[in-house]
Amino acid sequence: MLEVSGSIVVYENPPEQVEKAIASFLNTRLNVKLYLIDNSPHERAQKLSQDQRVIYIFNGRNLGFGAAHNIALRKAVNEATYHVVLNPDVYFHSGVLEKLFEFACTRPDIGLLMPKVLYPDGKMQHLCKKLPTPSDLILRRFLPGILRPLVEDRMAKYELRDQDFSKRLSVAYLSGCFMMLSCEALSRVGLFDERYFMYFEDLDLSRRIHQGFKTVYFPDAEIYHHYGKGSYRELRLLVYHVTSAVRYFQKWGWFHDHERNQINRSQPCRIE
Repeated sequence: MLEVSGSIVVYENPPEQVEKAIASFLNTRLNVKLYLIDNSPHERAQKLSQDQRVIYIFNGRNLGFGAAHNIALRKAVNEATYHVVLNPDVYFHSGVLEKLFEFACTRPDIGLLMPKVLYPDGKMQHLCKKLPTPSDLILRRFLPGILRPLVEDRMAKYELRDQDFSKRLSVAYLSGCFMMLSCEALSRVGLFDERYFMYFEDLDLSRRIHQGFKTVYFPDAEIYHHYGKGSYRELRLLVYHVTSAVRYFQKWGWFHDHERNQINRSQPCRIE
């Protein structure tokens, strides 16, 4: 059994970013394998997979984020103890995988771990969140900047900005930029829901894992993430974002979501 497998999905990403993400994952003493899943229309990323621990899979078309990662996850549940879903614009120093793996091995009740996520300049990214309501997302995404101060307190609560992020926390919604997933948890709750082409698949999976396992923010390990916020710049990505939001609320409930209300009242809580 592998200790940790991983997957990076690329779609015409800058090669230097992808190389940095691959090198970060492979810079470990753990027994690892990395799947480089290429959704691009060409095979240029194949040249980035020269290490024997990297398996290159070319799809020839854009399957979407979750569907592409699922190619690797279907293999991981049978060959690894943990699997890391990793964005191509993430990088980190040696020792990060070891810290996450060693802590996870002491807590078999944990299904998902996310490290502290920083911008390249060292500022923290607030990627631990409450489960969203439709109004949370509408206000956060579409409210004009001049009106943002009117909902600043609400957005701060949604992003849990009042928490001490030097502590380990149980949080139901953790970002998909870096997810260390228990393969046992995946075998029980399933993989990414492929109805989401892009966006919200991480929220959906994080929430499903949280129903049976702990989903934990782990500040003892740090990674760096460029975090492009593509849906704020490209209409095509905004359409994906809105479409996925509709599918999420159709699945879990729009304004009547008892589980969401219960989780949001009790979250987050400290993890020792």
